[in-house]
Amino acid sequence: MSDRQPVLYLSHGAPPLADDARWTHELGQWGADLPRPDRILIVSAHWEAAPVALSSTSGAPLLYDFWGFPQRYYEVTYDAPPAPDLARDVEALVRQPGVPVHRDEERGLDHGAYVPLKEMFPDADIPVLQMSMPTLDPQQLFALGRRLAPLRDEGTLVVGSGFTTHNLHWFDPRAGADAAPPTPSSEFDAWAAETMASGDVDALMDFLHRAPAAHEAHPRTEHWAPLYVALGAAADGNGDVRSVIDGFWFGLSKRSWQLA
Repeated sequence: MSDRQPVLYLSHGAPPLADDARWTHELGQWGADLPRPDRILIVSAHWEAAPVALSSTSGAPLLYDFWGFPQRYYEVTYDAPPAPDLARDVEALVRQPGVPVHRDEERGLDHGAYVPLKEMFPDADIPVLQMSMPTLDPQQLFALGRRLAPLRDEGTLVVGSGFTTHNLHWFDPRAGADAAPPTPSSEFDAWAAETMASGDVDALMDFLHRAPAAHEAHPRTEHWAPLYVALGAAADGNGDVRSVIDGFWFGLSKRSWQLA
């Protein structure tokens, strides 16, 4: 059995992340530095479903949930083992009276899950389960994360996968991946880094009113929302928060954290 696992919130990138040598190296090094998990539970910005739904435990193919990319991005594979035991454990922890957990055996991992995992755990030899976000409400997602916390002591790495800033109007391929970010993106990133480091969960919960340029950084909040699941799962930890990856990619903050 693994030691108690940390909790991650990572910025997952689009399929072309695989072409960014610096970012793939950062993710690969992060994966190598982590205590090896027995299982991975990942919550991606790209799956909203209520009540809580769980991905296939019978080996459904990846979900290429994007359009207009070169063919090679649709040929990527990540054949991680299914995790039926983890699905049972998650279901036992999060189900509520009269509200069943849905098993979607036709849904494979979406790109918010497999794109970063392919870089962090390239051998694809750790069982992976994806869980939907049943809401974007910070308080409810935090409470959901709290219910998942016992999984950490069973060797499960809980991962929230989103993007620290996510306004696709800023995405300009002509400017290049390393172009200076828009001011709202850098302002929100600096606030997020400071607020996470200070452990101010109340401010994080109320980010739309407290963070600079919050509505510009997140016109819709689904890419920030997985952070709340991570915060909840880490709430009974020692409060140690480490910013593992920072910087910007096509104007978007790729800042990512590890929570103990």
